Amino acid sequence: MNYSSYAMETWRHLPLDNAAHDYSVLVHYATLAASSHNTQPWLFKLEKNRIRILPDLSRRCPAVDPDDHHLYASLGCATENLLLAAQAAGLQGHCTYDPSTSGVQIDFEETIPFRSPLFEAIPKRQCSRVEYDRSPLTAEQMQQLETAGHGDGVSVRLFTDTDHKERIARYVAEGNTIQFGDAAWARELKSWIRFNTREAVSAGDGLYGPIMGNPDVPRWLGLLAMKFGFSARKQNQKDFRHIRSSSAIAVLVSETDDERHWIEAGRCYERLALQAAALDLKTAFLNQPVEVAPLRAEFARFLGVGNGRPDLIVRIGRGLETPRSLRRPVEQVIV
Repeated sequence: MNYSSYAMETWRHLPLDNAAHDYSVLVHYATLAASSHNTQPWLFKLEKNRIRILPDLSRRCPAVDPDDHHLYASLGCATENLLLAAQAAGLQGHCTYDPSTSGVQIDFEETIPFRSPLFEAIPKRQCSRVEYDRSPLTAEQMQQLETAGHGDGVSVRLFTDTDHKERIARYVAEGNTIQFGDAAWARELKSWIRFNTREAVSAGDGLYGPIMGNPDVPRWLGLLAMKFGFSARKQNQKDFRHIRSSSAIAVLVSETDDERHWIEAGRCYERLALQAAALDLKTAFLNQPVEVAPLRAEFARFLGVGNGRPDLIVRIGRGLETPRSLRRPVEQVIV
């Protein structure tokens, strides 16, 4: 199967006629959620009237995510998609954090099926790493995004003015400088890049080169190109352009810095991104300032959030669609 066929097969709605009994259909929707480096660090345990979403620690990224914050946020993203799909299938999901597994437990009861706009947007959501068209959002769109991004102990802040966007861009640039100077970070990133179609389709995960604007090339050539063209300076130039072209920058903040709130932050991000997709808006992460611990503390002071933890940074705007990332087959993530 070639890349475009695999992507089309992945990013689509499935029939929900039997989803109340065949939970694998719900897992399909859950796996379309976002995850750092597209690592897909989740496992699903299917039980009677219950699904458990468990962390797959074999897919950790210790260089970029040493405390597993992004990993647990990814569980939250998958949780939100699964709950929306369950609702569309006539199941009301009751979600709780399970400290014994550091995962999520979702218990179901029957309800009236409802296909919400966010559910319909699940196959549309993607991280679009391109310049946007700089057009402003309406007050109604801003309100819809803000409502979607709030949760239990998690808030979202939306910045649209030039001054705040420039200051955030400087934090992103400082994060780039620190990360590009970290050899372990660079090795880890390279391990998750799929430089060509064969690699991407075989793995079903990771960052496909053309998604990031790079050509489809053999791995040896991709690594060689990164050796000479991979620099903080070039990344900073790109990120400044991307931020300045964005309609808004969203920052999600947890009031408490623990796994339960990280999962909740992931749920809030997923709703925000799905709401954006429902409005025909694009989104992409700019997480450098929250991935470098000393810089994250400075960024928190800039935001004025006290002891709160800045979780995720997302730019929002109108732009072109890009190639879609792939997902592993559902049977590989069910235990």
